[in-house]
Amino acid sequence: MDLLSDVIRVMRTGQPSTNRMCIGSPWSYRFAPYDGAGFHVVLRGSGWLHRDGRDPLQLGPGDAVLLPAGHGHVLSESRVAPRPAPFETAVADRAGNVELLCGKYRLDRRRPHPLLTTLPDVVHLPAHTGDHGRLRAALDLLAAETTTERPGRDAALAGLLDVLLVYLIRAWLDDHGDLGWSRALRDRGITAVLEAMHGAPDRPWRIEDLAAEAGLSRTTLTRKFTDLVGQAPMTYLTQWRMTLAARLLQETDLGLAAVARRVGYASPFAFSHAFKREFGVAPGRYRSPRGETRGQESRPGRGVPGMSGPGAPFESVLP
Repeated sequence: MDLLSDVIRVMRTGQPSTNRMCIGSPWSYRFAPYDGAGFHVVLRGSGWLHRDGRDPLQLGPGDAVLLPAGHGHVLSESRVAPRPAPFETAVADRAGNVELLCGKYRLDRRRPHPLLTTLPDVVHLPAHTGDHGRLRAALDLLAAETTTERPGRDAALAGLLDVLLVYLIRAWLDDHGDLGWSRALRDRGITAVLEAMHGAPDRPWRIEDLAAEAGLSRTTLTRKFTDLVGQAPMTYLTQWRMTLAARLLQETDLGLAAVARRVGYASPFAFSHAFKREFGVAPGRYRSPRGETRGQESRPGRGVPGMSGPGAPFESVLP
């Protein structure tokens, strides 16, 4: 069981999207908050990332930033952002001296996972620090695909965007190995417990069973797991089961009894009680109306109508 992949798979909705643009001076653009994670990569030139109440962050050539919580922000050419315009009004300048690669991933915020919510508001990966060769290779490939019209472009972009999200999170975890989830994923016993939960969420797990998976006593497992993951083992298991149940309710037509069985509940009544305690609504009310389109998203790399291609504004970081 690949924990990070499983977490991303369950939280993701729709398809990721991206594009690149050239902009000329002067420039200052505002990006509204959105339900997802966004990223920016400076391909050429430099700029500043501004967020309310935080010091501006300078970005140089090759720098990458991930905004896991989709907070609103401003990109500007200067440390002081003068009256930023909505990015929807951006005008491409193919002769501009700044080139950016940007995009977004849609995430369902109704079922957040602690591995992602413990990431900082901005993950900054400067070009000149760290040993992230695979991340840099993915960025180069992604940038190249945004400028081509060769067959398979959309499929290549979608795949590279999936890879990029994993590499961005991996890079941050690698650079912060002393923090909770980074340590948890390096601890053999805790990882074994997490993999067991994710691999068989329908199994009637007891704390004794999980302790056996880790090769630890119940007391030691509870202490270590809580310290590294931020929740007690059975609390984490319940929340993960509810996250999976929410996904099944949104994306399948399985009956309540079938959903309950898949997430480890012997009866629909027990499952409904746990689900309502977690989400505040009964499973039936949480479920999307029949016939509603689920997870619909624009195809990768498709920009504002009439403005597609390199150097054009794009829709991928808009709400």
